[in-house]
Formats: sequence, C-alpha cells, structure tokens
Amino acid sequence: MQAYVVGGAVRDELLGLPVVDRDWVVVGSTPEEMAAAGYRPVGRDFPVFLHPQTHEEYALARTERKSGRGYKGFTVYSAPEVRLEDDLARRDLTINAMARGADGRLIDPFGGEADARSGVLRHVGEAFAEDPVRILRVARFAARFRFRVAPETMALMRRMVVEGEADFLVAERVWDEFARGLCEAHPREIFLVLEDCGSLARLAPELQAILAGASREPLFAALERAAGEGAPLAVRFALLAWFSGPRCEADFAALGQRLRAPTQERELAQLACRCRAGIVAAGEAGAPELLAVLKDADAFRRKERFEALVRAARLAAPETAAGAQRLLAALEAAAAIDAGAIAGKAGARADIPAAIDAARLAAVGAAVKD
Repeated sequence: MQAYVVGGAVRDELLGLPVVDRDWVVVGSTPEEMAAAGYRPVGRDFPVFLHPQTHEEYALARTERKSGRGYKGFTVYSAPEVRLEDDLARRDLTINAMARGADGRLIDPFGGEADARSGVLRHVGEAFAEDPVRILRVARFAARFRFRVAPETMALMRRMVVEGEADFLVAERVWDEFARGLCEAHPREIFLVLEDCGSLARLAPELQAILAGASREPLFAALERAAGEGAPLAVRFALLAWFSGPRCEADFAALGQRLRAPTQERELAQLACRCRAGIVAAGEAGAPELLAVLKDADAFRRKERFEALVRAARLAAPETAAGAQRLLAALEAAAAIDAGAIAGKAGARADIPAAIDAARLAAVGAAVKD
C-alpha cells in the first residue's frame, strides 16, 4: 500500500499558497485492508476513508467510465491494480492532476507544474467533456487564481455547451460552484469564462443580460471592491441585483428559484431591487422619504439585513456613501422610539401606527437635521 498527497494541496504548495486540507490517494489496497488498519469509511459513491489520527481523507485509486448524461452518469472502478497515473488521468485540470510521494518526489504526468507556473487552466484529457460540472470548476479556478483558460480547453467547453451536456447540471450544483466563484478574489473571471463558453446565457440569462448592457464594467468594479474588503456572499449576490434592469425583482425571483439560492441571498437581492432608488436618493432625501425606505426594507425588524443592504449599496455606488450613513442614522434614531409606550398611551385607538410613525418621523428629522 502506497499513499500520495494529490490535487489542491500539491497545486497550492507549488504556487506558494497555504495548504489548508490534504487529500490522499492510496494505491494497492482494498476497503477491507483500510478498515483493518483503522481507517473509517465515509464515501458513498467510491471508497473514501478518514485517517484514524489526522482525519484527512484517503481515497482508493480509481477510474471512472461514462455511463449516462450529466455529472452523475459515471461508473467507478477501484481495485489494487489501479495505478496512480490512472487516478490522476480522470481529473479535470492539469494543475489538479499532480501528486507527491512520501519521498517528496513530484509526480506530474500531464504538465501541471508548468501550467501552474505559467497561469494556465488546461484540461487533462477528452474525458473532461463527460462531466459538465467541470465547466463551472474552470470558471471558479479562474476567479481564484486569475489564470487564463487554454484555447483548447475553452473550445472543448464551448462544444459541451453546444452539445447540451451543460443542460444536465442540477441547480444545487450550479449554485454551489457559482457561489464559491463569486466569493473568490477575482469574481469577475467567473462571468467572463462562463460567458465566453456560452454557458452563462443558459444557466443564468438574467446575468448574461447585465453583462450585455452598460452595467457590465460598473458591476465588475463593484465586485472587485467587494472582494477587496471580503464582503460575504449575500452582499455580493445583491450587487448582481443592484445592476439589473427594470424587471429586477421578477428577474431575481426567477434566478433565485432556478439556482435554488439560499433564502438569505434571495431576500437581500430582492431588497436591493426594491430599495435601490430610495438609497440612491437618500443623500438629499427628507425625513419622510428616509423613513419610507426603512419601512419598505423592514429595517426595524431586520436591522442586520438592512445593514448588509447598505453595504451592498456602498460597494455598488460609492457616491451613495453619504446617503447610506443618513439612512443608518435614521434607523438608529427611529429604532430608539418606544413603540410599546406609545401604544400604551394611545389605548385602543386605531391611529396607533400613525402615532408611532409620527414619533419616528420626528426622531429621524432630528437625527439627520432635516
């Protein structure tokens, strides 16, 4: 039995990046031998085990054969005679198809080291076309490293889109890869790669429409600012909505549902659509308009969400910073009003909401010197 560190750990070490997780491939063993040595089985689709002390993943060397459409249509074969090179050959990109032995020797049958050093994303072999998730992974790695896609790999990805292989991607997997790419250091690259290969128009036509219009470069600049300050996923997704067109709410409701985006991301994107005009105008708005924005955004009950919205607005349009600060000051002042005390004094009168609004309006006016 021989174990090798493979994939991302080898790649990141070559690039001088911190190695967070290490994955191992085991050659010449069986599931029974792994279990007898104390490794705990965790794989459902193929033999993967956790090391009894380090809890790192050890997978038995395997090959894959296409047996259906989409990313799940594979038959996996694992046996002691499967070689390390056979296992590496099934991987997506050359930079991910390297291994390092116990003696420290780099095993690089597909030129991954050269591609890593020259900043190229290149597919290992024609089997790349059998798994449409790899299109998304290439885009995500482009967003992480700002590597260029090799011309032959881009041509293969375009062919996959034309032949309909990408249509078999399930929404949850698309969202997972897209969200991870959106949170990388260079998020604009995920859009450029997906647009170039033709998959963005199929997977997210609403986003393709943004890139086709005048909002393209402002969106990319906003995403760069978001990456620079480590903004969370929900804020970055809301930026996409901010730059959407007049059908923003309908478009992002459809997009969120199609991609099965989590509730937090959907809600903030919808809020950006609904409130962006009010936020843009907040710099010169009076107390009534500021209070209207706060109520429309449900800011009194969802303060943290509103703060995330204001952050997205500031990243999308830095010129709104002053108005954003006015809104936050208005929120703090209005939230300090004791609505319960006002209701208690008003008794059963029907104008309790109006009395609370009047008190909040006065507080907002004083806070922003309206």
